[in-house]
Amino acid sequence: MRAGGILKLAALISVFFLAVFLAFQLLEINMDFNLGNVFGSMPVEEGSTRQERYKCGLSKPCPEGHFSFKMASGAASVVGPKICLEDNILMSGVKNNVGRGINIALVNGKTGDLIKTDYFDMWAGDVNTLITFLKTIEEGTVVMMATFDDSASKLNDESKTMIGELGSSSISTLGFRDNWIFVGGKGIKTKSPFEQHIKNNADTNKYEGWPEVLEMEGCIPQRQE
Repeated sequence: MRAGGILKLAALISVFFLAVFLAFQLLEINMDFNLGNVFGSMPVEEGSTRQERYKCGLSKPCPEGHFSFKMASGAASVVGPKICLEDNILMSGVKNNVGRGINIALVNGKTGDLIKTDYFDMWAGDVNTLITFLKTIEEGTVVMMATFDDSASKLNDESKTMIGELGSSSISTLGFRDNWIFVGGKGIKTKSPFEQHIKNNADTNKYEGWPEVLEMEGCIPQRQE
């Protein structure tokens, strides 16, 4: 073979190996790029993206010096009311401390500690037991109330006046099987902003014979005195 032919062959071989080398280099770069995209698109660790949970499941945190609360009225005569304060369930069907009528939780306005809970049957019970209970509430106590089934049939003027003095605006019009939730306090000087009331109306009731469940959340100012 002539020298010229050998040189041409050597040149071709060199070009071939160079092309193969460049091809592998390009493939490696492309693979790195794709893997980078894959890892770059993977979700970050759960702990860094998980939505923060606030007390009682509130949509936003309460400012300092306030108690977080969330509550719901009963659903028809089936599911009892639920009251949560500072991430503590005060009353619920699961705790087995709710019943037909007006359900009440008393809370220390300074510390947020639970004082007592009770419920009063306003269909077949005695309203005087409710009145006696209301008379024992001490100044500065936060009063949380939620209805279940019928909570108004046995109410009288005296009991309504006493609840009105706790800050309720709707107690005077509470009727048979209405749903009502309320947060007030003993010694409050104004009407409470924490109150919801829905009438029992056959044309608008969500359930047969009962209105829809009421839910409310908010931040109760801590008593400073």
